[in-house]
This record gives sequence, structure tokens and C-alpha cells, in this order.
Amino acid sequence: MKKLLIAAALVLMGGPTLAAPLCDDLGFAGLLAKCNRGEDIPLTLASGQPLGEDVTLESGAYYTLVVTADGSAELAIEGASFFRSIWMNEIVINKIEIRPMAIDSIEFDKAGVVEMSFIAIKPGRHVLRIPGSTGETQSITISIQ
Repeated sequence: MKKLLIAAALVLMGGPTLAAPLCDDLGFAGLLAKCNRGEDIPLTLASGQPLGEDVTLESGAYYTLVVTADGSAELAIEGASFFRSIWMNEIVINKIEIRPMAIDSIEFDKAGVVEMSFIAIKPGRHVLRIPGSTGETQSITISIQ
């Protein structure tokens, strides 16, 4: 509660804002606490199919991006501005956990699933897209508030 009051005061004074987690009592786990987890964000990589739906995230909350490729083509997703606006906890590929500093894109040569858990940090609108594509359904916009 104290953090929310400080954040509100800074907004009224025109100063920097603090991320507001989804719950008041984060406990020992901090921002990774179960009560601070938002809904999973599903994306589908399939030739000629929509990538997914636009989403709005809360800055300071913990999310998981689940990318599923059906193997119909070699496809990737890219979104440097999005990847720079989050803190990545881990990327899980075939039950192998990777703790990266940063990424630019993820490419699938065959069918598979990647789960990327992260905390949304920097507010703004960010686009994840299939590189080289121009169709509206081949990208999604992720807004961080």
C-alpha cells in the first residue's frame, strides 16, 4: 500500500512513476510471487495463420509468453523494443531453462514450444512480428501500462 501511495504522489508531482505489482503482499518471492502473475500470452507460429491477439500488460507484473510453432515453415518472431522493455526471468526450450541477458528474436526450424517468463517494466507500445511479413495478422501489439 505504501508503494502505491508513493507512486500516486510522484505522478501528481510530475516525477517518475514506480511499477505497481498486481498484489499488495509480495512476500519473500518479491515480484515473482504467485499473486503478481498475469495471464499467459499465447502466440502461434504457423504458415498463413494469425500470430495472436494484441495484449495489454501491467508494468511490474510477471507474465509468461508461450510461443507454439506447428512446423509448417521456418518462422521466427522479432521485437527488439519489446525485449528491451522487460526483465527476462527465463526462456524454457524442451525443458531446458535459459537465463538470458537479452534477445532480439526467436526462430523455429521445426515444431516446438518456447515459454519465456518475464516482468513487464517499461511502459509503451511494442510490436512482435514475423520478420519480413507485412500482413496485419502476422504481428501483435503488446502495450505495457
